[in-house]
Amino acid sequence: MIAQDSIEALKARLDIVDVVGNYVELKKTGGNFKAPCPFHDEKSPSFVVSPQKQIYHCFGCGKSGNAIGFVMEYEKLNYPEALEKLAENYNFTLTYTDNKHNKPRSQVMQKLNEWYQTLLTQNKIASAYIQERGIDKSSIEKFGIGYAPDSNATLEYIRSQQFNIQEAIDMGVVGYEPSRKQTYARFIERVTFPIYSANGSIVGFGGRTITGHQAKYVNSPETAYFNKSRLLYAYHLAKQALYKKQEIIITEGYLDVIMLHKAGFDNAVATLGTALTVEHLPLLRKGSPRVVMAYDGDKAGRAAAFKASKLLSASGFNGGVVVFDGGVDPADMVQNGRSKELADMFGSPKPFIEFVLDEILSLYDLTNPKAKESCMGEGVSYLKTLSPILQEEYKTYLASRLGGLGISPSLVKLNTSNQQKQNTPLVEKNRHRDMWELTLIKTIIEKPYLLNQVLDVLDPSMLQFHSREFSLLLANKMDTPELMAIEVDESIVVLQDEEALNAELITFLSRFYERQLRKINVAQNISFEEKAFYIRKFRGKIAQLQKGNLVGFEK
Repeated sequence: MIAQDSIEALKARLDIVDVVGNYVELKKTGGNFKAPCPFHDEKSPSFVVSPQKQIYHCFGCGKSGNAIGFVMEYEKLNYPEALEKLAENYNFTLTYTDNKHNKPRSQVMQKLNEWYQTLLTQNKIASAYIQERGIDKSSIEKFGIGYAPDSNATLEYIRSQQFNIQEAIDMGVVGYEPSRKQTYARFIERVTFPIYSANGSIVGFGGRTITGHQAKYVNSPETAYFNKSRLLYAYHLAKQALYKKQEIIITEGYLDVIMLHKAGFDNAVATLGTALTVEHLPLLRKGSPRVVMAYDGDKAGRAAAFKASKLLSASGFNGGVVVFDGGVDPADMVQNGRSKELADMFGSPKPFIEFVLDEILSLYDLTNPKAKESCMGEGVSYLKTLSPILQEEYKTYLASRLGGLGISPSLVKLNTSNQQKQNTPLVEKNRHRDMWELTLIKTIIEKPYLLNQVLDVLDPSMLQFHSREFSLLLANKMDTPELMAIEVDESIVVLQDEEALNAELITFLSRFYERQLRKINVAQNISFEEKAFYIRKFRGKIAQLQKGNLVGFEK
């Protein structure tokens, strides 16, 4: 069992914006952050994260909680599993009440990497390959490049270091073949590139064959620590530079990154054998850098750049694409002494939107009217993923390039009014929101010392629309979705002080007792004596309130 003081220490280290931002692309809105909810399908963002309150709430599906609760819900983990996941991500060592759990994460990957590095210089073929690619000694050390030998040698080394083979399987460096009941090393006769998490822990390896294996490059399999769709190679080395330069360069391979860093482009990273995905966006959003995609000009490279540009432009990123034609990549250009040319290329990439539209245009025979119509349809569909301002700006760009003298921009129909209707934020249906009552509740949440003053004159039953939320507040059930929704709702304004609260209570109570007086006047199920009693009572309270005196609540 995880010790409670250890849990509290971990909680103190967590920031909900950082935790949620590793899974969801958050955008600053006022004092909060918003995003489309990851727990249900929606087009407009109704998912709110409050850095001040350290909670999240979705106004669409109602889910809410803290950083640990989010990881539990998103990763489908139980409470201890979520704690262990977060502890791993934040390099935090949990302590347990039973000693058998008090052991650090397996060091098998760190040890293997150190061993691989010593083997690199001993292998002539691997050393020759590294030298041939222009990688110097300082780069080898900076990136921890190594060499993995045959499978038996790796397995023997793991055992010699007193590691359990199951540890190595869990970490993804050893595989198991059930049909043959046999273990094997995943990296065999390959130059190795350790892959780190954003916080600097080794979570996997990439390997490049030097002896003609069928797969030129392989990566670690998916593990509890390694998810290639959320990782970028060398991000841990590039993050300080990208914050300083406000720019990140994304390439397609390890060697491109290594050589770019050697040439001074220390804000370069690479995707891990996969296209850029939505899951990468939270990482890219950190520091708000301009994004430069540096991709090969072959068919696969252009397709990957096209897909990434659509994703980044629709997500509001600034930046563009640099395409390398003629079979030359960034690593080659650095090796050939063309760093100045590279700097010029990175300094003026083709903007994402223009790149996407030009790629769409290149797919059609624009001398054919039907093809031109289809091209315009695809272009318009893409433009609709952008903001209304960008749609208007780039419909002229699209129209002017649709062959010959182009076409009139008026023919590019975007139907933005319909789209805006679709993007209307979700609201709670069939539920009246009384802002006064919500203001009262939020004021007490943020200023609990005012509670007694309120309870002297008001009971939850007196609230017409939010008596349940008020009762939850009195029961101190602050982790309920209803109260979390109030906490993160920036449209609900907190009363500044006791004087402001008194004035609001007088107004509310005056209206409340006037309503009660009207009900009594028309009531037919009570005696004349009771009716007279309540009329005198309510009129007396109203008179006191009109004089500016708060009167107590009587059941």
